[in-house]
Amino acid sequence: MIQNLIIRRARKSDCPKLLELIKGLASYVKTPGEVTISLDHLEESGFGQNPVWWSFVAEVNGKVCGFAIYYIRFSTWKGQRLYLEDLYISEEMRKQGIGKMLFDQLIIEAKEKNLRGIEWQVLEWNEDAIRFYKKYHAKFSSGKFNCSLEVS
Repeated sequence: MIQNLIIRRARKSDCPKLLELIKGLASYVKTPGEVTISLDHLEESGFGQNPVWWSFVAEVNGKVCGFAIYYIRFSTWKGQRLYLEDLYISEEMRKQGIGKMLFDQLIIEAKEKNLRGIEWQVLEWNEDAIRFYKKYHAKFSSGKFNCSLEVS
């Protein structure tokens, strides 16, 4: 276990590092050019008048090395659920239990908020992530397509 590791709620001052890590995630999943969010938009969306996302960060010796960003979604079938948008640990800090600590904190958060469950996506080629989530006995769906539409 890593010494001097803490899991805490993200603060606005973490946003520059979060954006850096988000870009690291985009590179990891082979889509580095897809990150178009500005730092101002990230900050406003998480810490402005009407936040739409929340995050826990992993910090080692005062430096953020990972994060879990989530929001609350509503399912007409299941009710309110925590949606994990991204869970990412910097490459040099992986395989040390940090992802487990972040995911466990999300489970605690969902329970404290009386949410009905947690949902997320995982790329089918990301075998490390699939193995990680299988340890939690996660259900993997099939027969659905991810859809998106740019409106700007």
